[in-house]
Amino acid sequence: MVDPWLLENLVCPIDRQRLAPAGDQLSCGAGHAYPIVDDVPVMLIAGIDQTMDLATASLGRARGTLVDERAPELHLESIGISEDEKRGVLELARRGSGIDPVVAHLVAATNGLLYRHLIGTLDRYPIPEIPLPPGHGRRLLDVGCSWGRWTIAAEQRGYHAIGIDPSLGAIMAARRTARQLGVATRYVVGDARHLPFADGRFDAVYSYSVLQHLSRADASAAVGEAGRVLAEGGVAKVQMPTRFGMRCLYHQARRGFRDGRGFEVRYWSLPALHRLFSERIGGSRVEVDCYFGIGLQRADATLMTPGLKRILGASEWLKRLSGHFRPLTWVADSVFVEAARAR
Repeated sequence: MVDPWLLENLVCPIDRQRLAPAGDQLSCGAGHAYPIVDDVPVMLIAGIDQTMDLATASLGRARGTLVDERAPELHLESIGISEDEKRGVLELARRGSGIDPVVAHLVAATNGLLYRHLIGTLDRYPIPEIPLPPGHGRRLLDVGCSWGRWTIAAEQRGYHAIGIDPSLGAIMAARRTARQLGVATRYVVGDARHLPFADGRFDAVYSYSVLQHLSRADASAAVGEAGRVLAEGGVAKVQMPTRFGMRCLYHQARRGFRDGRGFEVRYWSLPALHRLFSERIGGSRVEVDCYFGIGLQRADATLMTPGLKRILGASEWLKRLSGHFRPLTWVADSVFVEAARAR
């Protein structure tokens, strides 16, 4: 059964009409229907350009036209990995390490590919400290949640957290992981550009290492949707890579400073980020997330190689220094943009 809170707050992402259960799907008055898979609503819009191929695979899996029969409960067809990688996940599932086998693989893509060395050896879930004030029961939407790392972190911080992602397989892994950790999060399969929630339903919207992969038009649409679902006074906090970060410059140089294509990262100037978030949500400010990469988190130090730990130490030192010397913000590789919806 779909969670009652979701039934009350989900709307059709096409026309924002209320939805009603109808067998194994949710439908609106205009006849738009969305599958339910193991009590998880799949709120993707068919027939539009998707931001990722795995969204199309998620739709196929939800409709039963694309099923990997080797382990249907893992939804491998919708997590965007190769056949060799699928075999690796199946082997991890067979071995049974206590870590969800999908997470044990997806961890490689967590926060800027920092954890590739942990595939198959992960012994705990890397749940970070979310950089937000205590939740005190407020509602938070984690956009592009993947296997739920930040959604779980938000719930542990006192928020009632809902994660959304276009990958059905990642969402199912997030749900299994949350249950394993005893955390009461909720999850929906959906598109950041077409959030399936009624206006003003969240006190906070959070997103990490997600919108950077969208085209500038799609990122603008996603930021606008974040503003729409925020309640008055609600705050969006979104991580983005910068155009002049030291490591970001290196990656831009490798591709000849052209803009990103497909799933490639797009790099943003600080004025462009201020403009985007101020126009689509409200007054914005920028703070440093990290230097020398995208995704260096102090809470993850015990999972890092010695080399990464040294880089993390330098990043944390520069981050502290940037609080006293603001120009250093311009050369951070990763920043948070925070914008508040006007009351």
